[in-house]
Amino acid sequence: MRLRSRWTAAIAFVAVTAISAVTVVGQLPIPVQGQPPQAPQPGQRGGRGQPLPPAPDPPPTVSAIATASPEVTGPGKFFETLMELKPGDDLAHFKYVTKEYFVSGTANGQPYKTRIVIRRPSENGRFSGLVLAESMHPSGNPWMFHFTHTYSMTEGHIGLEILTSATQGFTQFNGERYKDLVTANGQAGEIIAQVGALMKSKRPDNPLAGLPIRKMILAGSSASAAVVVNYLPVHMVQRLADLSPIYDGFLPTSNGANIRMVDVPMIQVPTMREVFQGNGPARLDSDAPGNQFRIYEFAGMAHIDSRDAAAYYPDPCKLPISRFPLAAYMSVALNHLWRWVDAGTVPPHADRYYVDFNSEGDGSLLALDEAGNVKGGIRNPYVDVPTAKFGVPNSGAEPPIKNPHPFLAARGDAAMNQLCGLANYQIDFTPAQLKRLYKDASTYQARVQQRYDELMKAGWALPVYRAVVLGDAAKVKF
Repeated sequence: MRLRSRWTAAIAFVAVTAISAVTVVGQLPIPVQGQPPQAPQPGQRGGRGQPLPPAPDPPPTVSAIATASPEVTGPGKFFETLMELKPGDDLAHFKYVTKEYFVSGTANGQPYKTRIVIRRPSENGRFSGLVLAESMHPSGNPWMFHFTHTYSMTEGHIGLEILTSATQGFTQFNGERYKDLVTANGQAGEIIAQVGALMKSKRPDNPLAGLPIRKMILAGSSASAAVVVNYLPVHMVQRLADLSPIYDGFLPTSNGANIRMVDVPMIQVPTMREVFQGNGPARLDSDAPGNQFRIYEFAGMAHIDSRDAAAYYPDPCKLPISRFPLAAYMSVALNHLWRWVDAGTVPPHADRYYVDFNSEGDGSLLALDEAGNVKGGIRNPYVDVPTAKFGVPNSGAEPPIKNPHPFLAARGDAAMNQLCGLANYQIDFTPAQLKRLYKDASTYQARVQQRYDELMKAGWALPVYRAVVLGDAAKVKF
């Protein structure tokens, strides 16, 4: 897959990033000339069995509202953050447009000016009324829109990307266009609140003025999930004029922290990586007012989408990289959250990953089945009708490959190990194993189709990804 520029090349890569008091695993930051990549830093992690800390909140107050500029169309090039999408599955195919705006205000006692990006249907009539907001990942990608773009654009949802991190990479890319952008530490929460309040306001500078917004959620993956977690105390205080919530739900993903309770629905999506490391959250599902919460753990899901991220081509890892379709199942979680906040449809409960805390024999703290895949979790055809083992952890190839992606070539072996450590590996079964399990390709494909259709009826698969999953089944060689 090609990426649009050397700047969007950076967004395909990941490393350890520390944000506030929550340690998360994320991407290398946007490259800035003369500065080395950020090193991992220690922090606070969750873990199964750890209690939630108490979280007293000050009284709610009305949030300030950010001021927005007219649409920014120049000078010079727009700083694109969304990874290039494949033809037929891109913004043009879904008749989506990208619009940039500057927003400004005062947060944490200091002025700020930052940018937001709105990805929306070109025709207002196709808008679903639902807005998926996220803080731009420190590396420069709106991962949640990227992960769910097929589902989100099929449904007509709007993607709202908010820049809350350092702006230096923007000014180096196009100083003339972005020279006035400025944010400071400690401003992210209030910026998110003020931008959200703007989107729900009737002010004439609201970029979504005139569109019927029903609900808006805040989501994030890894480092941007930490931004969501750190925003939750702000959420309980900063409110709309009638003191109702600015954001109607939260979706932190690729995150293992034990997260505090809030007064709107939340779905958390840890991955195999967090639980394998002993950092799976202990919090229980609940439908109680003030504690509407689900944890969804998808069997086979890695911390990062190595199927679509260009950095994994050619494969730089010691074990073959996983091609599990993370997007298809992250979208299941998002769909359940939308139905919960918008229609009041209470989502199903799900098993968590089974953990035996015994690595002897199988090398994993996770409980594995006879195929080597994790037991429990939300099921899918890749683990229920398996043709491969999806395992964790992975690491860089030894010796390193000679032709890595240019980003890895520029950053060396350490970056390769970081990148591979965020992805699962995939060990395909041999043709003899496949024949022993399924006899032939047609029998196998029929079983995959039957299982996917069963999972769709149960709410654990979406029609929009059915062709993707069946297409993968058709490629399996017996």
